[in-house]
Amino acid sequence: MSSASLPRPSAARELLDLLASMRFAITLLTVICISSVIGTVVNQGEAMGNYIDKFGPFWAELFGRLNLFTVYSAPWFLAILAFLVVSTSLCIIRNTPKILADLRSYKEGVREQSLQAHHHKAIASLPSSPQMALAEIGKTLTALGWKARVQQREHGIMVAARRGAANKIGYLAAHSAIVLILIGGVMDGNAMVKLAMWAQGKQLYKGSGFMADIRPEHRLSTANPSFRGNLSVAENQRSGLAVLSLPSGVVLQDLPFEIELKKFSVDYYPTGMPKSFVSDIVIHDGGASREATVKVNEPVIHDGVAIYQSSFEDGGSKLQLKGLPLAGGEPVRLEGRVGGKLAFGDQTLELSGLRVINVENLAADAGANGTDVRRVDLGERLSKHLGSGAKGGADKALHNIGPSFSYLLRDAAGQAREFNNYMLPVELDGQKVFLAGVRDTLAENFRYLRMPADENGQLAGWLRLRQALADPALRDAAARAYAASAAPPTQPQLKAQLQTTAQRALTLFSGAAAKPGEEVRGGLPALSQFIEREVPEAQRQRVSEVLLRILNGSLFELNQLAREHAGLAPAGTDAAVQAFMTQAVLSLSDSLYYPTPMLLQLENFEQVQASVFQVARAPGQKLVYLGALLLIVGVFAMLYIKERRLWVWIAPGTDPASSQVRMAMSCTRDSPDNAVLFAQLEKAVIPAAEPKERS
Repeated sequence: MSSASLPRPSAARELLDLLASMRFAITLLTVICISSVIGTVVNQGEAMGNYIDKFGPFWAELFGRLNLFTVYSAPWFLAILAFLVVSTSLCIIRNTPKILADLRSYKEGVREQSLQAHHHKAIASLPSSPQMALAEIGKTLTALGWKARVQQREHGIMVAARRGAANKIGYLAAHSAIVLILIGGVMDGNAMVKLAMWAQGKQLYKGSGFMADIRPEHRLSTANPSFRGNLSVAENQRSGLAVLSLPSGVVLQDLPFEIELKKFSVDYYPTGMPKSFVSDIVIHDGGASREATVKVNEPVIHDGVAIYQSSFEDGGSKLQLKGLPLAGGEPVRLEGRVGGKLAFGDQTLELSGLRVINVENLAADAGANGTDVRRVDLGERLSKHLGSGAKGGADKALHNIGPSFSYLLRDAAGQAREFNNYMLPVELDGQKVFLAGVRDTLAENFRYLRMPADENGQLAGWLRLRQALADPALRDAAARAYAASAAPPTQPQLKAQLQTTAQRALTLFSGAAAKPGEEVRGGLPALSQFIEREVPEAQRQRVSEVLLRILNGSLFELNQLAREHAGLAPAGTDAAVQAFMTQAVLSLSDSLYYPTPMLLQLENFEQVQASVFQVARAPGQKLVYLGALLLIVGVFAMLYIKERRLWVWIAPGTDPASSQVRMAMSCTRDSPDNAVLFAQLEKAVIPAAEPKERS
């Protein structure tokens, strides 16, 4: 029958052959590897704003539609995994009967003439009868680890032996491992959570607020077979509700028990970095309770749920705050807990965090004494002085700089700005400063206002000067005092001119001359703008130096007046005071751009720790472990175990007391050691032979 007349396979048969083909499985595995590379290079599960900043709006939207930001839970990725499982399973189903049959077969029925076609072969004569030769050869092969089967024939005896049958078992083990690992991974992934949500009629929660306020349609029951989420428990509190994070929202998971945190302990390195943290817990399961200790990499297993120590956070620490009005007025006392909200004028104050330990890199030039205001380029913008709270550099000097707290101020429209203020002064460039950070969005870094500490290590000195700068009467008095001290006795006519210039400099610097809505609201940028508008370009450098010198002196007199009104002794003129005034000028300029008229300072706190646990019910974990074990065994068997077959044909010799022996060996993979092994076999099997042919 010609090939043209052969019946064409059905579409189902062709599809089955495609799915069961090794080429199809390798193609799928290649696509999965490429997808995994994308999932490794592109950070997964971040806020969309981060991707827009990194890739731009167009590419961020395109990559989002392709699920490249959630590769491992993308429908197309799960579909490829499913096809790979089906393809690999079909390969196993198709080849297992052949492999099992091959394991049972010694191929003792081969013709003796076909042995001559093997690469490794030999012919020799033995001075013993065929039966005696068979006994000796069988004993030798058994001692060398070969399994043999004998077939008696009319003209001789065929001995078929084999070694390394585990090579075929390795094929089944490796392919089965792929199936088990993929199934186990899918069982422990988001796909099972989404399936449970569909089965229970639950929905994702995309809002914000307290977990207690989330409605039941966003909570999965304890019957969920697979989940992995986070559970935050404050000290002396208990909870049995975990948060499962999915790409487009969250869903809550009820646990079959509750976890009570009795004590949370943290050990630190000398630099202040966390060394280890441990949680002492009590598990309440119905009427029974169980005490346990959860450490990093040492989980506790209860009722099939693994409890891991993931991290720690604030559990509702009590904060005592003092609101300092920058433009003058009485301080405001506030008390609240982290996670709570307070009314703050026409805004809402949201206390978001407390960090008792802050480790920063404070490496800097030991000889630095700050910036000389007289050398400041008035053309530079505010960002020159508002920056990171600590300097970075090639050298590192890590230190704990004390507690800090963070909060948000949210207006009536829901827009929020985040703040981060340190409780204690930090030494930067040889000057102790208080740091008050602010950022408009979470994608930005904090910009820090650096306010110098006074002679008592407090913020009171700088705040007193800042409030005096907002007082027109004190500004005028400071201008008069500066003119009286700076005017030469021999030129009294310069006094009025100096006073007018000093008043103008203080007015511009304080922002009193700024109009509502203007971008430049005072400080050094206001002086820069004034010089650019009023002074010819050729004279700007000289005028700016003179104006800064007058501003420096006027601020010094303003500080003396502020101290006098506070009942304090006048400040001296030593290096410490000069350093204070140098930093004060810069921070006063920056403070005019601080987005709120009141600065919050942390006075005291009562810390409450909270431990963050990762709770996981992972039924696929055992499949993954079993798959990993089978993969190791399978790869080792396929790479390091070679299946070899040996045939020995024993025929009567020219006389009854002799035998004619023909040997041949085959191997699944050819290698140089096959020739060495065959030579050793020949020497062991037929040691007393008279060789006739060898190859």
